[in-house]
Parts: sequence; C-alpha cells; structure tokens
Amino acid sequence: MVWAMGMTIAKIKIAGLALCLLVFAASNGAAAERRFITLASTTSTVASGLYDAILPIFTEQSGIAVHVIAVGTGQALRLARNGDADALLVHHPPSERKFVAAGYGIDRRAVMYNQFLIVGPHGDPAGAAGAPGANDAATALRRIAARQAAFISRADNSGTHMMELGLWQAAKVDPAPGSGAWYKEAGSGMGATLRMASAMQAYTLTDRGTWLSYRDKAGLTAIFDRPDLSLRNQYSVMLVNPAKHPHVKAAEAWRFMDWLTSPTGQAAIAGVTMAGEKLFIPNAQ
Repeated sequence: MVWAMGMTIAKIKIAGLALCLLVFAASNGAAAERRFITLASTTSTVASGLYDAILPIFTEQSGIAVHVIAVGTGQALRLARNGDADALLVHHPPSERKFVAAGYGIDRRAVMYNQFLIVGPHGDPAGAAGAPGANDAATALRRIAARQAAFISRADNSGTHMMELGLWQAAKVDPAPGSGAWYKEAGSGMGATLRMASAMQAYTLTDRGTWLSYRDKAGLTAIFDRPDLSLRNQYSVMLVNPAKHPHVKAAEAWRFMDWLTSPTGQAAIAGVTMAGEKLFIPNAQ
C-alpha cells in the first residue's frame, strides 16, 4: 500500500513537471511568435513574388518574421505615419523624401530598382510605340490620348499611379476629361489592373517585376519598353521614426534593413528571376 502510494505521488510529480515543461514551451513559443516586424510595402513587390522568395531566407537567418501589409505607396506612407508599421519599402522618391523631412521616417536607403513599361493590345492600335528609339514614354501616352484608346489607371495613389500622373504631366495631357470614357480608373493593385486591361484590351502602366510574373497576359504585350530614365522605378526602405512612435520595433526592423542592403540580401534579390530575367536590380550603396 505504501509502495502504491509512493508510485501515485511519483506520477503526480512527473505530471506536474510535464505540465511545467508544457507551460514553459508555450511561453517560449509565444515569445518566439512575438519576434516579427510589420513592413508596409507595395502591391508590386508582393505580386511579383519577390517577398515569397527572399523573406524566408531572412527569417531563417535572423529568427525574425516579416509581416507585409501590401498597399499602394501612398497608403503605405499613411500607415507608417500613423505608427501602424515598423518599416516601409516603397517606390516613389518624392513622397519618401517628404516623409523623411517631416520626421516620420529615418535612415532611408536605396534597395533595388526596375523599369516601368507601357503594355497594351497586340497590334498597338494607338501607335504608342512609335519609331524604335525615337520617342519617350510621354510621347507614347500623348498618342494614346489623341486616339482616345482605352487606358486603365491604377488610380490608387500608389507609386505606379503617381508615376503615371507625372508622365501625363510631362506629355502635357490631362486625362481627367476622358474619365469614364477612354480613361478608366481601376482603384486597384497592379495585378487587378492588368487583368482589367487584358479584359478590355486597354493600355496601362506597369512595373517590370509584376509584368514578368503576371501569367494571365491574354491579349497584352509590352508596347513601350525601352531604357528611359523617366521610367526608372526605384525602391527604398526606411525605418518608422521611433521618436514619433516609441512602440516601433527598431532593433528588429534595423536588422531587416541591414540584411536587405547587405551583400547577402542583395544577392537574394538578384536571384529572383522570371524566364531568366531579374525582377529587380539590387542597388544598395
């Protein structure tokens, strides 16, 4: 009887120890789950598949997960301004410089770039391409407007949308009077805008990364795709200023930024290709 009681007490002790170990493991797991940063970024970086390729590498090396909020650049800047992200990676340098000058972002760094291009229907009914090497992107848009050929704008305050508006300005064309007629405003991300352009046999402006990764290109082709500094698409990363938002995970976000701009991170970016072509060209300094 004493032996049986001793066995019962031993079992209780073992069960108690097991419970403690489970609680300890659970608390450690919860702590591990808390090791993440929130990155406000663009739909183009997500739609291109870039993050699917590079973020697991960073997480494996650092133990820090990166939760991406994919929105247009304008919305990403608003989220960061409100303290709803730890870092942001976007692609509209003028807006980024204003954001930093206002004190909401610090340590802005170049990460990578690609090109914008104009895509549209096979046969190019507006003649947007023009003579090879003879024209710029603004001239291509001027031809589209002159023919009132269907054009889909993202119209979402994204970096791509802001680039498009700048090109219309350079072309000395105001597309607003054509809104709802030949000029269609999608209010959507890049993938949805490309699908709309495909369905409507319309022109649109897209970034190369999304275009190369986009598989449903029925009826669309690259119309204006030439080396043109006005079409350069530069991406930069920056930290949300902890002085404005003390809850920002500065140490973890800086580790991500350091990795992204390091030889390891830059090589990871360069390794993301589609049909043998790089989606982004790393250019951290």
